[in-house]
Amino acid sequence: MIPAQTVREIIDAVRIEEVIEDFVSLRKRGVNRIGLCPFHNEKTPSFNVNPTRNIFKCFGCGKGGDAITFLMEHESFTYPEALRWLARKYNIEIQEVEQSPEQRAEQQLADSLYIVNDFALEHFQTQLFDTDEGKSVALAYFKQRGIREDTIRSFGLGYAPNLPDLLLQRAKVVGHSPELLRKVGLSSQDGNRDFFRGRVMFPIHNLSGKVAAFAGRTMSSDKKIPKYINSPETEIYVKNKTLYGAFQSKKAIRQKDECILVEGYTDVISLHQAGIENVVASSGTSLTEGQLQLIKRNTNNLKILYDGDPAGVKAALRGLDLALEQDLNVKIVLLPEGEDPDSFVQQIGSEAFGEYISKEAKDFILFKTQLLLEETEGDPIRKAGLIKDIMGSIALIPDPIKRGLYLKECSSLMDVSEQVLHEETNKLINVALRKKADRDARQPGAATDAPSRTDNRPDVPEQEFVRFST
Repeated sequence: MIPAQTVREIIDAVRIEEVIEDFVSLRKRGVNRIGLCPFHNEKTPSFNVNPTRNIFKCFGCGKGGDAITFLMEHESFTYPEALRWLARKYNIEIQEVEQSPEQRAEQQLADSLYIVNDFALEHFQTQLFDTDEGKSVALAYFKQRGIREDTIRSFGLGYAPNLPDLLLQRAKVVGHSPELLRKVGLSSQDGNRDFFRGRVMFPIHNLSGKVAAFAGRTMSSDKKIPKYINSPETEIYVKNKTLYGAFQSKKAIRQKDECILVEGYTDVISLHQAGIENVVASSGTSLTEGQLQLIKRNTNNLKILYDGDPAGVKAALRGLDLALEQDLNVKIVLLPEGEDPDSFVQQIGSEAFGEYISKEAKDFILFKTQLLLEETEGDPIRKAGLIKDIMGSIALIPDPIKRGLYLKECSSLMDVSEQVLHEETNKLINVALRKKADRDARQPGAATDAPSRTDNRPDVPEQEFVRFST
């Protein structure tokens, strides 16, 4: 438990604009700050931050409060977790008083896992920079890929030699628990071998910069060995809520108001090295709602780079409807055949690369429509299926104005009446609304006589907020 005096010290140190700018892109408007609300979808900023009063207020959805309220709402922190986050940000030491046994165990486990990962990070970097094998094998590999030493150190890259239990033995010497190494995925399940062996290492950071997991790329040419392996999911690492490079990129994403999404770790690293820092990687997995929400915290604009041929891209596009539901503006860029972001930026340089992806970026819906139209040319039945597919995507877009503009464009591209497309889309929206109503009705406690709040007011005194001038 955090003493009341420390709580007051934390609250006194907080500057709310500094806290919220870690998650939301804000711009000055008079003495206040304004941005797009992170709690609901909107096109026109209604989210206001008042540095003088140290409070925030959204005049669209009604949410408001102080920095602690923001962290609890936005990050799903408990009250103590929000205080600890703020204490770390403002370098305030917390002398905890008694916690419940469960709270203490949970916090100690997470802290211990992070400590073990920090030890592993130092170990992998030592093996890379301070051993003959690391220098000749792994460091040479990174430099052959065009990655400079300062970039290697910045991203914490390392090396795990192909030895059975080197990390385990070193951990034992310094007193780390073998059980914690097994739990965080640094040893095999039986606890007798290192999990990562004969691989160059990529630490995966959470949004606060702590190492939550690792990925390792094999140095072997044996095709039977997986090219990449990752840490398993743990109490501190949930893969579908993690994007590689998100910690290093979040500031640039807010500044550019755009997130570039690539597939691989080295793609992120090479683009960063070239000065293109607003980039993250999905690490070869389909995008999830949790990952998209991470992106949306900093921008509504997503640009996805593909190095596959159109047929491969078409398969990848199926998972992007989730991005439309999040009201993200999605653009697609196809790189030249045989190129990936890593090789292409090193070949043509950062300036030409930036110009290329700006020029070649195509709106997701229109790209998908044109791609599928080429396959259905001369086949009315397949074209009808295509229309339903495209309308299914458009129906997911929350903004009715944006939906209308897409329907107008698609009507022209597909040579189908705009009215017909509107009718089809409205049917799909109504079906989705009925399904949602049915799901809500089946939720426990759905039928209740308790009065409901309909005025969207926050649970804080309204007089504490002043509508900021526009």
